[in-house]
Amino acid sequence: MDACCWWWWLLGALLLLLPPLLFMEAFGALRFQLKIGSYCALCLLFSALAVPVCLIRRGGRSADNMSVVRAFGRLLKYAYGVRFEVQGLENFNVEGPYVVISNHQSILDMMGLFEILPDRCVQIAKKELLYAGPAGLVAYLAGVVYINRKRTSDAKTIMAEVAQTMLKENLKIWVYPEGTRNNSGDLLPFKKGAFHLAIQAQVPIIPVVYASYHTFYNNARNFFTTGNVKVEVLPRIETRGLTGEDVSDLTEKCHRIMRRTFFQLSNKAEENSGSAPTAQ
Repeated sequence: MDACCWWWWLLGALLLLLPPLLFMEAFGALRFQLKIGSYCALCLLFSALAVPVCLIRRGGRSADNMSVVRAFGRLLKYAYGVRFEVQGLENFNVEGPYVVISNHQSILDMMGLFEILPDRCVQIAKKELLYAGPAGLVAYLAGVVYINRKRTSDAKTIMAEVAQTMLKENLKIWVYPEGTRNNSGDLLPFKKGAFHLAIQAQVPIIPVVYASYHTFYNNARNFFTTGNVKVEVLPRIETRGLTGEDVSDLTEKCHRIMRRTFFQLSNKAEENSGSAPTAQ
């Protein structure tokens, strides 16, 4: 058989294989979207189920209701086969308020949050969440601290108000200092709001690091299967005696520690990028 015939056979084979390959890719994307859609639907369902329990137990808004939300949220990991291997939970045993900071990879972070969330620990959320159906209602009942991100005040002023609420109500505050979801395999520069908060309230910071989800989740490749996530709760970092002038150094210190831990937990070599810049 001459070379020309081989090319025709090869072209014919590619034409026969292309439709199934395209179908498989499209089916994979559809399956991924359906799985994410079911995850969001379950979050809304569990939120709706948690609302009456919160009302019966506490009669209204209370940070103690977060234990109810946490109990429902922990069911998600069983539905999607995600398991968490946690180290350092004893580092949460700190008297009084503190700020928890953690890396933020995807919508699946809610599972990791509820796996280790301490008592009376709430998140900071934008006010728009109030109108997110049962999720917004249960967040309100669980004491989530709302801020108006459209206000012209800077992070320092906003966090001063949060600090007052934190100390008055004896709350622990969970913050994602990257400010947005990031599934790049590295940490983004940290925004300074959480560090203004900790210094103004003079409370410790407890970093929490989740390993990369790359072995079981990647939204760019429409990939979502079962998997294990290593989590480490790091020792507290004190802020007593620090002032606003120390915010940048504190931000960079926490970023450096968490980034090193992230690469260790993810079994990746740390990339050399020098001292990471901080976002405003």
